[in-house]
Amino acid sequence: MGDFENKEREEVFSKKVRAGKRTYFFDVKATRSNDYYVTITESKKRFEDGQFIKHKIFLYKEDFEKFAEGLTEVVDYIKSNQEVVEKRYEPSQDDSAYESNEELVEKDNYSF
Repeated sequence: MGDFENKEREEVFSKKVRAGKRTYFFDVKATRSNDYYVTITESKKRFEDGQFIKHKIFLYKEDFEKFAEGLTEVVDYIKSNQEVVEKRYEPSQDDSAYESNEELVEKDNYSF
């Protein structure tokens, strides 16, 4: 099996979330043994040179429960100890050039 076939099989599902100058990618991928895992990527354009800086974490299915518990706990802490003002981002001209080859994703209202 060639590299192209491995890449195609590896990609299972993807969700892109734009949040101001950052874009988050939640990707479900499969191992060779067809076990699913999640990659979470933060992408942000660096102002100095226009380069995209990406940070990625891998989340494996055996860690989903603990990860979700930890994330929920810290989000609940912030919500109960500090006013959270939800910002609704509207694409600007800069944003359209930001990732011009990708279609815009409908805005989602996420809450934990």
